[in-house]
Parts: sequence; C-alpha cells; structure tokens
Amino acid sequence: MIMFLGCRRSAVRFFLNSLRWLLGKRLYLIARILDPNARIFYSQEGEDAILARLFSAQKNGFYVDVGAHHPRRFSNTFHFYQSGWTGINIEPNPSAEAVFKKQRPRDINLCVGVSNCPEKLVYYEFNDPALNTFDSDLAQSRDETVAYTILTTREVNVERIDSILERSLPFGVDIDFMSIDVEGLDLKVLMSNDWVKYRPKCVLVECLLHEFSLEYIQNSDVYSFLVSKGYVFFAKTYNSFLFIEKKFAESKVLTN
Repeated sequence: MIMFLGCRRSAVRFFLNSLRWLLGKRLYLIARILDPNARIFYSQEGEDAILARLFSAQKNGFYVDVGAHHPRRFSNTFHFYQSGWTGINIEPNPSAEAVFKKQRPRDINLCVGVSNCPEKLVYYEFNDPALNTFDSDLAQSRDETVAYTILTTREVNVERIDSILERSLPFGVDIDFMSIDVEGLDLKVLMSNDWVKYRPKCVLVECLLHEFSLEYIQNSDVYSFLVSKGYVFFAKTYNSFLFIEKKFAESKVLTN
C-alpha cells in the first residue's frame, strides 16, 4: 500500500509538472491549434487586450514597461512580445533580473528604480513581489493586512525615466506605448519624462482609485497631468487608466 501511494504521488507530481510545462511557453501554440482565432492575454485586468485592439493594424512595435514585475505574470507587454514586438523592461527587484533576461532575451532589461529625481530610496519587498514599492505609506498599510508581509527592505538607486530612455532607447525608435505600474509612485514617474522628446502613443498608468465616476477620475492628479501634456482619457480598468496621444486618438477615430 505504501509503495502504491508513493507511486501515485509521483504520478501526480509528474502530471502537475507536465501541466505547468504545457501551460508555460506552449500555451499560446496549444490555444492556436485548438482555435485559430484564440489569443492569449496576460494583464490582470485586460489592459493588454485593449491595447491590442488599438494596435491591431500594427505588426511590430516598441513598448516601455516601468515596474515590469515579471516577464509573463500580470504583464501588460508579454502579449506584444509574443507577437514580435520588443521594448524596455524596467524593474528594480534584483530577483527578477535573471528571469527577464532568460524569458525576454529580445528586450532591453534594466534593474533600476524610477522617480522624478535621481536619489536613493528605500525599497520594500513583500511576500508577493507584485506589491513591492518605494512608497512607505502604501507599504505600511499593506503590511498591516493578513495576506501581505514585508520580507525585507533595501536602498535602491532611482533615476528619471527620460535619463533612462536617453541611454537605452534604440536610435530612431518611437515608443508605441508606455506601461507604468510602480505601486504608488506613478505620478512621480510621469513627472520624470520629457514629454516633448519621448512621446508614447498610449500611456497606461496604475491609479489606485476604486471610484468609477468620470468626475472622480477627472479630479485625479494623473488625469490632470497627462491631459496637460496633450493626452486624452480613453479607458479605465479597476486599477488602471489608459490615455492616448491626441493625434493618435484622431487617427483611430478616422480609421475605425
């Protein structure tokens, strides 16, 4: 009986490991075989599906992912990577650096933090890395919950996004969309860009406002800032705002 149970457990482990393997790199291919029209998305709230619709006529493109977290998990850019796009992934968590280099070898992968001025900030690392943050107030409020715990803190160098793009953006490349998800410092990241020199067609920003009225959205600092830079509000998911550059918005109205 003991031998039987041991074999059974081994078989279960083998099945689960095989399933994880199949649901990894090959999930996309399997889905396409089962249904040629199937598409796989990875964002938490369908942000990449909205972006895919906006860029449906564009085969190749370039993204900048600030606060990239993981090559696939909750990624707003991995769908596009699978479709042949490339970009820059910026993630201050040193544990993620090797994973990005392995799973996103065509991308430029940078281990650095972003804020509105170059300095050293305390980086709070949680039991769920998706919640890692430089925002001390947000870190403390999450640490007080049952589900989340601060595992460690460290000092990390942060830079302005325009400085990072100055040295890392390939020559002659335009940014199609920028995704910003930095757990509380999103406005500071926006303020760190040169919006004349580096002007994405679309800007996706995490904004932790759980109120869906248009008036509430319009009163947010992120909304006011991006509108002042010539962007128009396009969509909101539970935790994200999507803004479109005015000229790009006009082209979508004319062609769709």
